[in-house]
Amino acid sequence: MLVVAYDNAQILDVANPCAAFEIANRHGAGPPYRLELATPAGDQVRSSAGIALSGARRLASLTGRIDTLVVVGGYGTRAAMADEGLLTQLQRLAPRSRRIASVCTGAFVLAAAGLLDGRRATTHWSWGQLMASVFPAVTVDVAPLYVRDGNVYTSAGVTSALDLSLALIEEDHGPTLARDVAREMVAYLHRPADQAQISTFLAPPPGDRVVRDLTGYITAHLADDLSPTALAARAGITTRHLTRLFTAQLGVTPARAVRAARAEAAAHLVRGSELSLAAVARRCGFRSAETLRQAFLGHYGMTGDRIRRSAELPRPLDG
Repeated sequence: MLVVAYDNAQILDVANPCAAFEIANRHGAGPPYRLELATPAGDQVRSSAGIALSGARRLASLTGRIDTLVVVGGYGTRAAMADEGLLTQLQRLAPRSRRIASVCTGAFVLAAAGLLDGRRATTHWSWGQLMASVFPAVTVDVAPLYVRDGNVYTSAGVTSALDLSLALIEEDHGPTLARDVAREMVAYLHRPADQAQISTFLAPPPGDRVVRDLTGYITAHLADDLSPTALAARAGITTRHLTRLFTAQLGVTPARAVRAARAEAAAHLVRGSELSLAAVARRCGFRSAETLRQAFLGHYGMTGDRIRRSAELPRPLDG
């Protein structure tokens, strides 16, 4: 695996895939992945966090076949898009690569090199509109966590690089190894590509601080008491004011927001684990498997068994 970085790249864009593939090696990936870092000049680059990345290969010196070529994103993306030498090297290396991937705004670099023309691609949701306007030959879809179009993969924000990496590992070596890697990395689950970027968990934060704090608390404490009374007490406001804030900021009542968050988390556990529906219900704050079944029917229009068997994660009925 060749990771292409440049000055002011996001360090997590580099670290997430490298860590996932390195752990896959330790869990018996065969043949093992060989990890290399490459930069335009082959010299040290500094990430946007100020941490230097060294030991890089010079892009122009690379010959032969490449298994997986990954271009990262970050604050240095704009300069990378204008680096003709970098773009020329990506154009040279692309036909030699079994597959090509980008993380976050790394998709802009691939697009600038012409490697996304005529393809569907994604990037971080906040940059999707700009990408679509700058690169009209690219079909930009910011809904999924990652998109595969032929042998080209693009992923959304930094943590989605882990989701994409797990998908590539599963593609190469099967689901057991991918689950082992996710378990060691303490990943909540292996989220499928069709998981929405803008979801209960990933939506832009509400403008009101109280609602913002409470939605973060809800998604992190699904099994706790999340009744309107408990949430209002936590925020130090009345339940009436809580309902008014949630309705104005999110368009739903607190109870509906909690139920949606629990249903979404439960759907991912059903698809990403072998837990029984009763166990999933307990983890996500439902009183019983029957209560969970009713929540699935109300949120997705299908039962847990059907969600487990479905090829893709269903979309909410109101989404």
